[in-house]
Amino acid sequence: MPQLDVPLLLSPVYKPKIWGRRDLSPLFLHPDGSRIERFRRRVRRKAAPSADKEAPLIGEVWITDDASQFLNGPLAGITLGEAARQYGPELLGDSAKGARFPVLAKYLFTSDWLSVQVHPDDEYAGRHDPGSSGKCEMWYIVKAEREARFLLGSKPGVTKEKLKSAAQTGASKRLLQPFRPKLDEAIFVPPGTVHALGPALVLFEAEQNSDLTYRLDDFGRVGLDGKPRPLHWDKGFQVARVELPAHRDLPRITVQEPFGRRRYVVACRFFAVEELLVRRTASFAGSSERVEALSILEGEGRVETPAGWIAYQMGDTWLVPPAARHYRLVPGERSRLLKFYVPDVDRDFRHPLTKRRVSAAAIRKICFD
Repeated sequence: MPQLDVPLLLSPVYKPKIWGRRDLSPLFLHPDGSRIERFRRRVRRKAAPSADKEAPLIGEVWITDDASQFLNGPLAGITLGEAARQYGPELLGDSAKGARFPVLAKYLFTSDWLSVQVHPDDEYAGRHDPGSSGKCEMWYIVKAEREARFLLGSKPGVTKEKLKSAAQTGASKRLLQPFRPKLDEAIFVPPGTVHALGPALVLFEAEQNSDLTYRLDDFGRVGLDGKPRPLHWDKGFQVARVELPAHRDLPRITVQEPFGRRRYVVACRFFAVEELLVRRTASFAGSSERVEALSILEGEGRVETPAGWIAYQMGDTWLVPPAARHYRLVPGERSRLLKFYVPDVDRDFRHPLTKRRVSAAAIRKICFD
């Protein structure tokens, strides 16, 4: 049995979408970019879009997909799904429920509106889609052009009946609250929140490991197969909660650390997200209870362990197994990364923030029960 005691690098998985892009810079190359000069994989911010005009539009890059492969260490060549089933708590931690990586994380690259949609909670999903879990999610805005927008929650006075009637004519967008995204903004999207992402966005998304979505309005479009994409009015309007508020532009609660700065972005029982700004060497230890993940938004440097070191760069995703007791990030340039995991919300967010004298009101706005 291999010892899983070092951070492990995962490969991304590319998902074609009708609303996607061919240019995934600066984080990734289009999958067809393997035909571009090899050195561009090391200089991602100069990565060009695929020159192949017939290349598919990529809308999502899943970074903790079951099909993601490990690229280093004792699990090299094995997929995340296979490793989770085979190694269980050794990879996922003693607190893991089931043999699947608990947080599905991805980056979205939009060139058009996504559908108006809603997600169920665990209870509804368990009764109506056996074998599935609900879907609670969050967004973190990585990049937004001037025309970028998103819809989150219903406008005041909108009922389910009004929203369904509008969806049946492809006009539901006018009944939802529009927002202009802010750079680095965090948005929390609990089950039941009706929402839609617009064009000109790059964002990070963390969610329950579920892809269960009820599509309410697709504006008459056809999918990649040339056929209209299915709508889910019965289930979707059963779970839609038009009274829910829009949890967006969450408070930016940051604290100084020896390595730079930590931002407590958002936490709920399904996931927590922190942002780390690493200006100088940072020493960390894995958690005996859980697996943690690091996604590199900016910068490059080295991941150092007692066994040696390996380079990290923008777009990388690293898993930190419970047995990875000691590792260091040594930035070659200022690095920014997102850390995500399944938390103990009190221990990981509420208590440390209270000790830092952050107000209870601010803590409530980023910690959700």
